[in-house]
Amino acid sequence: MKTAKIYQYQLPMDSGVILREQRLQQRDGLIIELSDGSRIGKGEIAPLPEFSKETLEQAREDLISLTQLWLSGEEVDLDSHCPSVAFGFSMALLELEGSLPQQGNYQVAPLCSGDPDDLVVKLNEMNGKKIAKIKVGLYEPIRDGMVVNMFLELIPDLSLRLDANRNWTPKKAEQFANYVNPQFRSRIEFLEEPCHTPEESLAFSEATGIAIAWDETVRDDGFEVKIQQGVKAIVIKPTLVGSVAKCIELIESAEQLGMQAVISSSIESSLALTQLARLAEWKTPKSIPGLDTIDLFKLQLDTAWPNCKLPMNLLSELDVVWEN
Repeated sequence: MKTAKIYQYQLPMDSGVILREQRLQQRDGLIIELSDGSRIGKGEIAPLPEFSKETLEQAREDLISLTQLWLSGEEVDLDSHCPSVAFGFSMALLELEGSLPQQGNYQVAPLCSGDPDDLVVKLNEMNGKKIAKIKVGLYEPIRDGMVVNMFLELIPDLSLRLDANRNWTPKKAEQFANYVNPQFRSRIEFLEEPCHTPEESLAFSEATGIAIAWDETVRDDGFEVKIQQGVKAIVIKPTLVGSVAKCIELIESAEQLGMQAVISSSIESSLALTQLARLAEWKTPKSIPGLDTIDLFKLQLDTAWPNCKLPMNLLSELDVVWEN
């Protein structure tokens, strides 16, 4: 017999989390729990403020509608629903079917907060290639260039992933590149979306030799994975992209063209974060995922992230907003 339950959560965040112009003081989301006999599958639906197209209220209505279809036995087209709903529900179905492998890739590219000593500690715990991530584009591009130089000079075997979130004009992107030591540019694994438009980003890469990656562009209407000069990778944030099947299709398209695919977090709770680590191990085993976001929270939810000492919030402590 099929049953379903939807929980709603609010998790307090570290006070320093800023999304574009908004400070994120708490993370709000939904958990879908599907049951079929003795089998259970869970998924998280958490639209990301400033990035998701849908609000939490819209996602909740959409999730209830989709869940009712599933309970009635009707065929469901997941990607006709909100991306966050399609992702969370598809994860719950995978768990219900036993199709999501248990093994996870918990080796993350640590997110730099600006203190090189903290980064060195994290990097010393990494096996193999040392990769870290820095958010750029929030301050003056010259400052960003100086920070990149500092890390690459201090840690000779470090490679960096940078993310500008389309914040720079071509002139500001050029200013950034001019402050990065030319001998360090090859150690920038890629720079995600440096400029306002894909065309400007492609021109930036051609002019500077700095490899770029598509992130927001992956979610643009009509996006297709294709070979473009300077484009080294695509970054896939499933909460913003859609169903697991859609994400796998993007991964396979990238791999066929010799491009890197990186599974990345949209600041989900530890429940979805561990599922993303399992998806990364399953479908992108050669790529370090971008999942270093658990420390942005003050609580974990339902499922523990390895070696995380944050307190745990159980589903039984959450409000049930719908069940059948």
